[in-house]
Amino acid sequence: MTKVNIKNCNKERKIKTQLTSKIIKNLPLERIGEENVNSYGSTFKIVEYNNAHDIIVQFYDGYKRKANYHRFSKGEVSNPYDRTVCGVGYFGEGNYIGIFKGKHHKWVNMLHRCYNEKIYEKCPSYKGCTVCEEWHNFQVFAKWYDENYYEIDGQIMELDKDILVKGNKIYSPETCVFVPHNINVLFVKSNGKRGEFPIGVSLHKKSNTYIASCKNKSTKKVTIGYYPTIELAFNTYKKYKEAVIKEVADEYKDKIPQKLYSAMYKYEVEITD
Repeated sequence: MTKVNIKNCNKERKIKTQLTSKIIKNLPLERIGEENVNSYGSTFKIVEYNNAHDIIVQFYDGYKRKANYHRFSKGEVSNPYDRTVCGVGYFGEGNYIGIFKGKHHKWVNMLHRCYNEKIYEKCPSYKGCTVCEEWHNFQVFAKWYDENYYEIDGQIMELDKDILVKGNKIYSPETCVFVPHNINVLFVKSNGKRGEFPIGVSLHKKSNTYIASCKNKSTKKVTIGYYPTIELAFNTYKKYKEAVIKEVADEYKDKIPQKLYSAMYKYEVEITD
């Protein structure tokens, strides 16, 4: 039977303990400057290491934040300036928290309409639309939202970009306004269903005449009349449509912003719409 030398064992244990203590003591120095990359391609490094649960990391843009070494090593440290929505939108620094409802929901949907190509398959009219640079930052959009959002009983409120400025394709503080659904549908053009004729005009094949038709303020489609030329049919539609828009504007006059009311009264239907 082999005799254990207790004295030698204690000596080896003491040496191992000293080496371990030395390694642990030097860890902060060894890990400072260590770099990693998160899933959005942002590089960050350790600039302060207190222990595995208390480190400070700094991104290349200068932003610093607390983290733990486990998340650091897995690349799970986020930067509020990472372009997390459609490669464009970022949350920024401020008082607004991103929860998928209300202002955050509107912001995310707006960015997807402009920068998600899959949206174009169902809604080709969004192709070519953009969001102004300042609204790429959720904090800036959220502040504008709080200053401009309002509600009307029984109505879904929608963010519109082209009633105030006809034909506009840029979402911005100057061009956007919140609009109740009943107003917004007045300006839907349904280009995909129109065919070769101007808006509001279709061919009645049996009589070889042109039909002028339009949705009334209740969004029910009505036939206005039959005309021998496209121009006459369109002009009748134009007059009827502009009257409907003014009628609805008057109904909502005391509930909507003045700039929206004014834009509705000035709105002109064109044959190129």
